[in-house]
Amino acid sequence: MKTLHVSAECYPAAKAGGLGDVVGALPAYLEKIGVPSGVIIPKYGVKWINNHEFTPVYRGHVRLHNQYIPFTIEKEKGDSLGFPFFVANIPGKFDRPGIYADPGGSGYGDELERYLSFQQAVLQWIANTPGKPEVIHCHDHHTGLMPFMVKHCPEYRALAHIPTVFTIHNGAYHGAFSWEKMYLLPFFNAEARGLLDWAHTINPLAAGIKCSWRVTTVSRSYLYELMESSNGMESLFRHEQHKSLGIINGIDAKVWNPRTDPFIAAPLKKSLADFKKANKNALAKHFNFDLQVPLIVFIGRLVGEKGADLLPELISRSLNSGMRVSFLVLGTGEAYLHDALQRLKHIYHGRFDVALEYNEGLAHQLYAGADFLIMPSRVEPCGLNQMYAMGYGTVPIVRSIGGLRDTVPDIGEAGGVGRGVRFDHFSIDDAFMAVYRALELYQRREWLKEVRERIMDVDFSWEASAAQYRNIYNELTSLTKANV
Repeated sequence: MKTLHVSAECYPAAKAGGLGDVVGALPAYLEKIGVPSGVIIPKYGVKWINNHEFTPVYRGHVRLHNQYIPFTIEKEKGDSLGFPFFVANIPGKFDRPGIYADPGGSGYGDELERYLSFQQAVLQWIANTPGKPEVIHCHDHHTGLMPFMVKHCPEYRALAHIPTVFTIHNGAYHGAFSWEKMYLLPFFNAEARGLLDWAHTINPLAAGIKCSWRVTTVSRSYLYELMESSNGMESLFRHEQHKSLGIINGIDAKVWNPRTDPFIAAPLKKSLADFKKANKNALAKHFNFDLQVPLIVFIGRLVGEKGADLLPELISRSLNSGMRVSFLVLGTGEAYLHDALQRLKHIYHGRFDVALEYNEGLAHQLYAGADFLIMPSRVEPCGLNQMYAMGYGTVPIVRSIGGLRDTVPDIGEAGGVGRGVRFDHFSIDDAFMAVYRALELYQRREWLKEVRERIMDVDFSWEASAAQYRNIYNELTSLTKANV
């Protein structure tokens, strides 16, 4: 492998959000452009992993204070994902039915021990295996201590020459823990202590930023936003901007293809209008809504980060105002939002419906059948849903933040480049006006047809993004060769 991606998630093996989508797709596209790539994640007790066969390739143990934790690195038989896929089998740490929490939503409570053992297991495997990767690509705070460990832990110092890339998918989560837990770390050089510290805690996100050779974020706008607002880490992002780059995520064109998608009722043939109508009709099997009016959907986690707390009031105001529109919501999250949306379902029977579940297949059908997708996010480092939606002719209504700003020019912009409706402020008033503008677009049928055709022509595939990562890897490996 030229590059080994180390992550907490990888679709379809284990996914909780966009991190899984990226790590499941990027290596396959890197392989296509000549960058041999592999992925390693923890071996969770989840369905996909339990249903696939793995072969042990390395056995060892890692130290957590006075405990020695055995582990096995295993490789999936057959490389069904299009690249070598490995799991770190650490009994008692990850062999559980959830990635970050149990099926009831409760966290496991030992995240620190879990990810410290995982990161060390991966490094020990690399250190003791021939054919080492030329680049170690770490993703999010779960792997943020690895760039520090290879530089400043004697046990892994033999890997210090291997460049590390650290990609931040969501900078809101730092993984920080108290210095009182320092005893759980592998031995490290005392003079490097400051590289672990941020705000008087051991902060894996900060350590990854400080110690990696390159830092990337999943959109250019998100990188700039982190320099202005990142839970107290703004000065660090500004200080390290010389080695930082924003690269917009891509989407897997094989999975998200309206012509071949096995999840949707009516694949796209010739007529876009017929495609949208047939798939909207198919949604009536799952939801109760008015087929004769424009349909706005929300797909995703029902949490504040995604702006889901705006939905109950936005839906109520829109329907009470007399707007001829229907709303559908698919997702799970905060219990109070579940309750609020269930109440709306009874109040606005036939105009609003909700499915409080995670359902990948139904999500595909919603993208195909909806007229608009709304994303009122507080934070959106990149966003993939708006790209999925556009590929199926569904016009996005988005807050002008992060990757949403980078991928969705407003329909009011000059030059005929608009792809959706944007609003700036996180407020009911701005979101309501965005819905109003979307319905105006819907009434102007020729304009709607033009926008739909434009957004379906946009290439959001991984090729361009993968090429940018290849350039980073080549630059870093050329530096190491020059120093040999």
